[in-house]
Amino acid sequence: MKFIVSSSYLLKNLQILGSIINSNNTLPILDNFLFNLDGKSLTVSASDLETTISSKLEVESTEKGNVCIPARLLLDTLKTFPEQPLTFTIEENNIIEISSDHGKYTLAYASGDEFPNAIELKDPSVTVMNGNILSTAISKTIFAAGNDDLRPVMSGVLFQFSEDSLTFVATDAHKLVKYTRQDLKASQNAEFIMPKKPLNLMKTILAGSEDEVTIEYNESNAKFTFNSTEMVCRLIDGKYPNYEAVIPKENPNKLNIDRNQFLNSVRRVSIFSNKTTHQIRLKIAGAELNVSAEDIDYSNKADERLTCGYQGDDMEIGFNSRFLTEMLSNLNSDEVLLEMSLPNRAGILTPSDGLDEGESIIMLVMPVMLNN
Repeated sequence: MKFIVSSSYLLKNLQILGSIINSNNTLPILDNFLFNLDGKSLTVSASDLETTISSKLEVESTEKGNVCIPARLLLDTLKTFPEQPLTFTIEENNIIEISSDHGKYTLAYASGDEFPNAIELKDPSVTVMNGNILSTAISKTIFAAGNDDLRPVMSGVLFQFSEDSLTFVATDAHKLVKYTRQDLKASQNAEFIMPKKPLNLMKTILAGSEDEVTIEYNESNAKFTFNSTEMVCRLIDGKYPNYEAVIPKENPNKLNIDRNQFLNSVRRVSIFSNKTTHQIRLKIAGAELNVSAEDIDYSNKADERLTCGYQGDDMEIGFNSRFLTEMLSNLNSDEVLLEMSLPNRAGILTPSDGLDEGESIIMLVMPVMLNN
């Protein structure tokens, strides 16, 4: 078996695939890329058992065969080459030889038959959407997903597909983000929870892409197909919490403020907050917002005044500054609206502008108790 391929083209594809490989695999075969050659088409796959991703590459060859090549060794070697054609020759005695313009490199390979097969989806439902929209939906929600192994359903992003909209939700019980596209629909109602690792990978690959992504899904797995790439992953098993129940409906206190000004103020003031609670205090009266923080242990204190538009009763409410910073950083609008009811009820953050037609986003942040 022999094929010729461009070094930079191969490296670019392998770097994407390689990010799925774990650093400490239980199965040694998963430390390899699977190369499956069929004439001019080379399919390269990588897997961590939960997720398998594969890409089709164009190469010069007339042969067929499959081998497993050590991923780390191959990537480290490819990174050092300038752009040039590389010839891969598979020898009999489990040795693969790579020939470049300047030299030859030999490494051991394993049989391709040992590599686990990607799961075939039985009777999947299908939805098609634009790659950039999917990437946006992931990046707007994934930061709010939890990291708690005891609550695995909250460590992923909920995909809710219906006949009139597509909704993506993530929460860790302190913050929640719901991203909806009214301009997209599915053929039937369905919901499933996607793990974070494959989503982070897709977010990177699909950013700015105008390609269509075909999403196939059933009870236990989902498959994403775009360009010449396929990704199959196991879904998180379990029932997602009823997030609609925690979104407060009546929020008479409405604060309108410049997003950048608010974000920078929260960032600055939070430097002076307590290092365990990260608590900042918002005090709103009339058209003035007072942002303050204090760390009594070290006599650190900060206080800022901002002008804002406000309708409602004067109020004081405390938030974890890290959650507010994350949320404000993940919005693109010039102005934001913060709606509140009581100091012990969740605040709702929404962008006032900068959304596409049919796009909506709601961010919910739980307050922290103020000690007066």
